[in-house]
Amino acid sequence: MKSYLFPGQGAQYVGMGKAWFDLFPEQTQTANDMLGYCIKTLCLDDPHNQLNQTEYTQPALYVVSALAFLAHLQRDPAPADFMAGHSLGEYTALFAAGALSFEDGLRLVQQRGALMSQVSGGAMAAVLALDEAAIRATQAEHQLDALDIANLNSPQQSVISGLSDDISRAQHAIEQTGGRFIRLNTSGAFHSRYMADVQADFAHCVAEVEFKAPAVPVIANVSALPHQRNTIQSQLVAQLTHSVRWTETITYLLAQGDMTFVELGPKKVLTKLVAEIKQHAAEYAHSDTPTLAQLVEQWNQTHGVGTTIKVAHISEPMRTRTPAMLLFGHRPAVYVEGAQGYIALDEATAL
Repeated sequence: MKSYLFPGQGAQYVGMGKAWFDLFPEQTQTANDMLGYCIKTLCLDDPHNQLNQTEYTQPALYVVSALAFLAHLQRDPAPADFMAGHSLGEYTALFAAGALSFEDGLRLVQQRGALMSQVSGGAMAAVLALDEAAIRATQAEHQLDALDIANLNSPQQSVISGLSDDISRAQHAIEQTGGRFIRLNTSGAFHSRYMADVQADFAHCVAEVEFKAPAVPVIANVSALPHQRNTIQSQLVAQLTHSVRWTETITYLLAQGDMTFVELGPKKVLTKLVAEIKQHAAEYAHSDTPTLAQLVEQWNQTHGVGTTIKVAHISEPMRTRTPAMLLFGHRPAVYVEGAQGYIALDEATAL
């Protein structure tokens, strides 16, 4: 089996798409007409230093990745078994799967980029060498509850998002816990509660687009499960304020069987993340898996979906949204409503 992966912001660079613009003049001209500027000039020369500005980055990455997909089809027309995209890349994946047209996808990412660029005062930072549970525990210990985890990229690589002062305050706490802290060059607190101000406007944009059922399963960032036609719109709107569950996305795809991953777009950011996730899973493949699997089975036999639980580091009771499962081959966990992600079973107490 094979999965096509499409990158998001951070993969852009001046010169991207050079091999593809002239191959697809119709799509390139369509993009020029819709955007009101030359997409080829922006990507290859960036004469006005706009490529790293969100409102330009998002359409540029969408177009380049879409053309990369079309070029790949010329070499390998056999359909993929699954598709997934990281943040912005989710739109390219939906285009590639036939869920929306090239034009509708471009219109949405242009509107998305414009709206997200309006939210000021935010910042983001990469956190390395700490897993999700350790980051959440650090937040609780140091009163950093105003921060959200924007991206769960691999078991040892995440991104936190929030107001600039809160991000600065988090650095000492993260490093004290043993993590590496790298402040990112972003203009806003993406994939966090601070995007809520533009969520309603974006919902109106999404509502104007007709989505079809994907011809190939596309894994949603918010749920790390395949999109359903009737929930694509709500998932894309929710994505603005929810974590990109990339580790769980790749874990889901690996669980489907022998999987080859093909990244389509600039750079190979996602390919590296897949390698990290696979390596982490392999390290634990032979360590106590039967015992852990029994723990998952025991939870599911005792507690159904919708069980109210108390989570160790969260004050309010929460409710489970999925059965328990074994993440990364070693972590018994359950997806919890309101926590924007999976909670380890050893942190959850059923009420």
